[in-house]
Amino acid sequence: MTDEKAPADAHPSPSHTRPRRVVLLSLFAGFAVFAYVLDQLTKLWVTSAMVEGERIPVLPPLLHWYYIRNSGAAFSIGENVTWIFTIIMVGVSVAILLQLRKLGSAWWALALGLLLGGALGNLTDRLFRPPAFAMGHVVDFIQLPNFAIFNIADSAVVSSVVIICLLTLRGVSLDGSRLTKRKAAPHDA
Repeated sequence: MTDEKAPADAHPSPSHTRPRRVVLLSLFAGFAVFAYVLDQLTKLWVTSAMVEGERIPVLPPLLHWYYIRNSGAAFSIGENVTWIFTIIMVGVSVAILLQLRKLGSAWWALALGLLLGGALGNLTDRLFRPPAFAMGHVVDFIQLPNFAIFNIADSAVVSSVVIICLLTLRGVSLDGSRLTKRKAAPHDA
């Protein structure tokens, strides 16, 4: 038996984890605000500078601005049940905020921040755009060949899902720890 003590940094004290937690929450908030503000500013530009249905070549034939209002989800799925998407976006936003107490990774802060910013961007459209409160149509304007027309909020959500999938495949959990493969215990006969 030795009398040696464990290194001081082996188990971080609460005073060391608090600044890291503040940094991670700041990263999360920064990415959420960035995605939300960029989404809302681009939608403001589109609605003030374009007429619905107008198409402007940006990098033809690859990229066009094409202003539409979408009452459904991706590929205009569920156009008659707009209120359901409003409820889903509220639920997703609340679920993200509830997960923040477990946040321990900068990559997860990025992913959850983009996800929240994107969800809130489209939720803002659902709540405050015509035709009615909680049933508003989302402004979409980015058109690629043979693909859905989308917006910055959609891009933020898709980017976050890609990051979450990569983190999951790499075994990085929300708290930043790495999941390791456990050796299978021999079964009792």
